[in-house]
Amino acid sequence: MRYKIIVAYDGTNFAGFQHQPNQRTIEDVISRAVNKIAKDPEPSIDIFGSGRTDAGVHALGQVIHFDLSIQMTETNMLHALNSLLPLDVEVLQVEIVPDDFHARFNTKGKRYEYRLALGEFVNPFKRNYTGHWKFPIDIKLIQQAITDLEGEHDFSSFVASGSTVKDHVRTIYEASARLDEDSNEIVFEFYGSGFLYNMVRIMVAVLIEIGSKRRPVDDIPRLFEVKDRNQARGTAPASGLYLKQVYY
Repeated sequence: MRYKIIVAYDGTNFAGFQHQPNQRTIEDVISRAVNKIAKDPEPSIDIFGSGRTDAGVHALGQVIHFDLSIQMTETNMLHALNSLLPLDVEVLQVEIVPDDFHARFNTKGKRYEYRLALGEFVNPFKRNYTGHWKFPIDIKLIQQAITDLEGEHDFSSFVASGSTVKDHVRTIYEASARLDEDSNEIVFEFYGSGFLYNMVRIMVAVLIEIGSKRRPVDDIPRLFEVKDRNQARGTAPASGLYLKQVYY
């Protein structure tokens, strides 16, 4: 039977989603739980995620699938997995799906959220869950510029150098920024067809520069044209990034 699970995790103490030797990863802790339920079959059962998240990045709705010969109800699988997982990972939902479902290849879009804490000093209770900006920033400039990211564009200026993907054309369906006055945070949200390596964090860094008047408000179209990562400059910290939802 093929199981689809939706998972939330605190990425602070993980080296990212994908397996890495001698590192603690999301893939490894979930794979161990699945194989323990299956009583360690040979060969071991693989899990497949909708995509990778980097070290320190969080998820509110990561999607994973795996095949298991043992038949369990969705409720029993939910309880079994959560009883075996560490406290910084939780399975939110389990669904038995058709055999042709694939967590990665069937993806139609993803939604990311980035939270940027404002204020002179770093709040110790936010340091692992937000970025931080202590300088003056104009949310209206950010809101004016962020709409330039919407639509189909070549995001070559917004992809980190470690990416192996050659096609940098992606579509952003929605891009927004709002000031959460209660938490004194700017909350960015991006919904798109797909995202390149560090793309969201680079877009946020550009928008922070625009809001701080360190970059012209109309600079994003120029960055699309030049296709030069160096001209986008910064990358926002991983701590503020959340994979919010995956669409199928």
